[in-house]
Amino acid sequence: MLNPFPDLLNYAMLAPFLLRLVLGLVFIDLGILKFKSEKSRWVVSFEALHMRPTGLFVPLYGALQVAGGVLLVIGLWTQVAALLFAVFTFCELYIEWSGRAILKRDLTFYLFLFVISLSLLFTGAGAYAFDIPL
Repeated sequence: MLNPFPDLLNYAMLAPFLLRLVLGLVFIDLGILKFKSEKSRWVVSFEALHMRPTGLFVPLYGALQVAGGVLLVIGLWTQVAALLFAVFTFCELYIEWSGRAILKRDLTFYLFLFVISLSLLFTGAGAYAFDIPL
């Protein structure tokens, strides 16, 4: 079947850029929440998962999310950050699926983040990035 809008294929490098930008901003926000309003919920969640000391792991997890989000926004080490986020979101997806009382987010939210992370892992950074393949 013919593509109905073949001229739009010239902008194919913008799709990973848009996904990278949105995913980076979402993870920056999620990381900042671990330092502020959601900190107590994450401490309870990490204790329920027997991840101690929670005083170390929650801020470390938040810092990794903020740092990875910044890397995605600027387009540096995109595939490494995407791999990290794919692992994070897969774990959170499993936790959300198995114990809905631990975190009160939607299962589809983590599924979308996981799929976007995998997409960036396979396609790369897209346009406007430092790590554009040569």
